[in-house]
Amino acid sequence: MSRTTAPAEHTKHPGKSVLRVHLWLESEGGMLFGLGRTQLLEMVALLGSLNQAAKALGMSYRAAWGRIKRTEEALGEKLLVQASGRKGYELTPLASELVRNFTAWHQEVEDFALARARAHLPWDIKGFAAVVAPAKPGS
Repeated sequence: MSRTTAPAEHTKHPGKSVLRVHLWLESEGGMLFGLGRTQLLEMVALLGSLNQAAKALGMSYRAAWGRIKRTEEALGEKLLVQASGRKGYELTPLASELVRNFTAWHQEVEDFALARARAHLPWDIKGFAAVVAPAKPGS
């Protein structure tokens, strides 16, 4: 059905619909990288602390550390290093590149999926990124 085709009489209008696209990469050992790890690394970059980043995302420090470690082991490279001259962590160049590239790829896929959903479904569909702004500490 195209968007110009009228929905069937029995089709309910769900109001505002939000498209959610879940993308992640797995390796033989399990989860390699996805939106959760991207958000965790973004928060570490913003807050300078893995502990504070974990708290901001509603997870334990142990869970956050485990996720970072599993990805580092799979990649064979570090994602976080001790911050120079202060307590805490900062992203390695690899982590910054992964965050930037995963975010761009995720947005491209969401844009494509949103266009196709709007072409095929009769609802007012919004992209998730347009509906939910990233959380900022203190706001």
